[in-house]
Amino acid sequence: MFDAASSEQTLLGELVFFGGPMDSGKSTLALQMAYTQSAHDRKGRLFTSQDRSGQPHITSRIGLERAAIEVDADFNFWTYVQAERVRGGRVDFLICDEAQFYTTEQINQLAQVVDDFGIDVFCFGIMCDFRTQMFPGSKRLVELADRIESLPVRPLCWCGRIGTHNARVINGLMVTEGDQVLVGDTGSDTLDEVHYEVLCRVHHRAKQPKGSSGATLSAQTLFESE
Repeated sequence: MFDAASSEQTLLGELVFFGGPMDSGKSTLALQMAYTQSAHDRKGRLFTSQDRSGQPHITSRIGLERAAIEVDADFNFWTYVQAERVRGGRVDFLICDEAQFYTTEQINQLAQVVDDFGIDVFCFGIMCDFRTQMFPGSKRLVELADRIESLPVRPLCWCGRIGTHNARVINGLMVTEGDQVLVGDTGSDTLDEVHYEVLCRVHHRAKQPKGSSGATLSAQTLFESE
């Protein structure tokens, strides 16, 4: 017969992945999650990688910002948490923003942190790159996560449809070849800089970002048909 009084109760952690396209509120939700968890007397750590600010911060486009630990290629999550515990630091949860940039091995480490230490790990990231291919970090999270959640905000394509695909735009032209990671701004109107847009599948396939000649013609057609 099971004796609850003589058994040690194990607190199980959870690996959760919040994924979606750009402009879907991932960093805002990451900061909100950090606030909510901390409000219940839980101690956590915030992580990011290659944030748009160029600093080790989690930054939201609505102006929210908090300092975070930068995850470079050599960072080891399991070793970090173990060291914190050895020195007496309390770690109840991890907030991991820009998780698409983490290596496959780092995602494996996060899963091990959950299983070995009973710590909740909340990851936030973009699912697919500008070529519609999954980032390695996001792919591994889909494979390992206990739970996968869609990000709450549904961004729009310039045509008004739901935006589902990330587009890289250089000198006003959408490109589908190049390095997977190339940091640039989103929503920039400066044509000589790299920027990113969220498009619906139709206009991603047609390579028609906002402001392109094809987009202008499509917008005129939509207007004239009303």
